[in-house]
Amino acid sequence: MILAGLGVLAFSFTMPFTRIAVRGLDPTFAVAGRSAVASVPAALALVATRSRRPPAGDLGRLVLVAAGVVAGFPLLTAHALRYTAAGHGAVVVGLLPLAVGGLAILRAGERPSPAWWASGAIGLGAVAGYSIHEGGGSLHPADALLAGAMAAAAIGYTEGALLARRLGGWRVICWALVVTAPVTWAVSVAATVAGGGLHASAGQWAAFAYTAGVSMFVGFFAWYAGLARAGIARAGQLQLAQPALSLVWSWPLLGEPLTGAALVTAAIVLSAVALGCRPRPAAFDRR
Repeated sequence: MILAGLGVLAFSFTMPFTRIAVRGLDPTFAVAGRSAVASVPAALALVATRSRRPPAGDLGRLVLVAAGVVAGFPLLTAHALRYTAAGHGAVVVGLLPLAVGGLAILRAGERPSPAWWASGAIGLGAVAGYSIHEGGGSLHPADALLAGAMAAAAIGYTEGALLARRLGGWRVICWALVVTAPVTWAVSVAATVAGGGLHASAGQWAAFAYTAGVSMFVGFFAWYAGLARAGIARAGQLQLAQPALSLVWSWPLLGEPLTGAALVTAAIVLSAVALGCRPRPAAFDRR
């Protein structure tokens, strides 16, 4: 669970830093570029450790991982964050653990405990209520993009965790980045040419560097290892804490206010995490 927690901590900065990056960079470049940049250390790590190529049967899963966490989630959130605050985006994507848990049941045969379901329902209610409150009584237009991002990430996380049990967590993200490198580099170059070059401030480039080095690379080392060892649904529940952390980081980094509704939502979500992640040895047995 500690490894999964470190992954959540790393990912909690993704929304604020993506919001900063897309202020000066085209969203398509911000996404494809960070994956392209991350593919370089990924390839070097695989070469340095003389890692064998994954079996042919795993290539399909690696494509799903890449489609979810290398392309789908980053691209959809980057576009959504052009129209909504990072805090709002983080809270909506806070429903991700429920999606991951559902796929863990279908794909990994896990059986979450009643406490997991209860905490998920609490988190769902808190996040949905906050989103509707912030949208003035209705869902925000960007919520559709964020919902798509959540679905993409759930697929990538689940398939990656299943692969991590055999390949190791760090190799999963490395291979996913390397497999998609020709596409991400091509899209990055095309986006740069179409946009007439790259024009961003030092702070925006620094934010981009974080999303490339940590959000897209190092963070997944701990995250996939944690999911594989502790159980996809149970460890994934830790991600309910991510929106609360992102809200806190968005205050000093973006100047987004910590509203009463946001703080109450964060408190409820963190309480739900504590409920759902209590050690229950038999609660997540695999069939």
